[in-house]
Amino acid sequence: MSEHRAMIDWRRGDAAFTYETYSRSHTLRFEGGIEVAARAAPAAIPPTAAGGPGVDPEQAFVASLSSCHMLWFLHFACRAGHVVERYLDEASGMLGKATSGRMAMTRVALNPVVSFSGEAPSPEAHAALHEKAHERRYIANSVTTEVVLQPRIASS
Repeated sequence: MSEHRAMIDWRRGDAAFTYETYSRSHTLRFEGGIEVAARAAPAAIPPTAAGGPGVDPEQAFVASLSSCHMLWFLHFACRAGHVVERYLDEASGMLGKATSGRMAMTRVALNPVVSFSGEAPSPEAHAALHEKAHERRYIANSVTTEVVLQPRIASS
């Protein structure tokens, strides 16, 4: 087992603490001194509230699923002897009502396009590598969100 930590730091600043005015901007801090500007999703911020640039929780969730899948894919591709040159995923997530009736991230689509040098795997072998990665992802195995996989091999 391993433990993973994040520090979330929000400060009121000079704004009054009312629903219409408090800032939704905050900082995510991770081990190694990495800091990420964060905020609420723009649709959730009243026009009168300060909402600076940053990653919103929904985007971070989608990125987390995509990143975890990519890392497992690279692992299995390397083990199979393939050389990956680039992995690009324009992942997207959909908020909707879950079966509980609550709002949730109900679906995430991963759309990786992978470039190989040397001999690329066949489309079937490529799909199998993604399927193995899909089965091993820690993050996806931890959530009830439907994760849809639509991989492609980049054309030369």
